[in-house]
Amino acid sequence: MTVLLVPDGLAGERVDAAAARMTGLSRSRVADLIDAGGVRLDGEAVTRSSTRVSAGAMLEVDLDQPAPSVQVVPQEVAGVRIVHDDRDLVVVDKPAGVAAHPSLGWDGPSVVEHLAGAGFRISTSGAPERQGIVQRLDVGTSGLMVVAKSETAYTVLKQAFRDRTVDKVYHALIQGHPDPFEGTIDAPIARHPGHDWKMAVVEGGRRSITHYATLEAHRAATLVEVHLETGRTHQIRVHFAALRHPCVGDPLYGADPVLAARLGLERQWLHAVELAFVHPGTGEPVRFHSDPPDDLARALSLVRQG
Repeated sequence: MTVLLVPDGLAGERVDAAAARMTGLSRSRVADLIDAGGVRLDGEAVTRSSTRVSAGAMLEVDLDQPAPSVQVVPQEVAGVRIVHDDRDLVVVDKPAGVAAHPSLGWDGPSVVEHLAGAGFRISTSGAPERQGIVQRLDVGTSGLMVVAKSETAYTVLKQAFRDRTVDKVYHALIQGHPDPFEGTIDAPIARHPGHDWKMAVVEGGRRSITHYATLEAHRAATLVEVHLETGRTHQIRVHFAALRHPCVGDPLYGADPVLAARLGLERQWLHAVELAFVHPGTGEPVRFHSDPPDDLARALSLVRQG
């Protein structure tokens, strides 16, 4: 066990957040350790990630405990479309209902498993279940994502995402009408204080910046184009929910389920339409485009009809 004293600056934080800050582990890894009994607070085993810590408390973390393995099962997944493929990278158009990579608690299909099943050799960098993954999309979000095939591409693309030089463009259908119709949302995001599986705008969270512009304004909803400057978990969904204009079809963040049912939506209206970056192999700028899939197109058509 590694023994740590909680500093004054982390007083009142959740134990998973505090342990992650103090050890450098991810919060999901800390959560795994808590589930396995590998985290103790003042001598008592921690059973809930939401437990709060106090200044001067003794936090024990078992850093030697092996991480749980997640198996990659090669399988071709219906609906996954290869937009571009070369020696360095592959650009995928991901359908909703497919994860970027396997993870604990998810037993559905993933892009990594599809690529393995289709015979693609991707970078070995990263955790075994997410090798080659340099960006992720939510399971319920469709659209473009890039996967590195060479080790050089993985390193260069990872850095490009960190440096915010990748242009990530989304279209989102949000409830109501934003005011102003064009603007920037600069609000910090962290885990929701009351729900482990949600994110929220939280003071002291990680800085998160979303730029948006209205494309179409209709009676019930507005179609916006979104450019992400940062890439936090659920960022677009959280930011528009904070403005009280959640993505249509997203009940997790407060969307109207009646409107979603009328539009035939079973997930949030959110699609990654464009992805642009400097190619890690050629040094040339590249840009890829994806039209919204049928379920989103049908819903937008109904909104246009009023």
